[in-house]
Amino acid sequence: MIRARVEGNVVSTVCHQTMKGWRLLICQPLDGDGKDSGQPVMAIDPQGAGVGSTIVITTDGKGVREFLGVDKTPIRNMILAIEDE
Repeated sequence: MIRARVEGNVVSTVCHQTMKGWRLLICQPLDGDGKDSGQPVMAIDPQGAGVGSTIVITTDGKGVREFLGVDKTPIRNMILAIEDE
């Protein structure tokens, strides 16, 4: 799991069938001090996070596949929680 900040929405005219209907967000990983750490990642959002929200992301592809109920999907990151302000 990683702590991250939502940077924006992903907009696509074509997407994999397993991602249809899901909101996709660009998330910037953060270090322990809350500073940017590494490259942004894309994650599905079942929690309703907004731009600027601090979130917790799972990078467990198997868990995401089980949540989606599919055997194969290109997405491996999912927002698990939104931190309180």
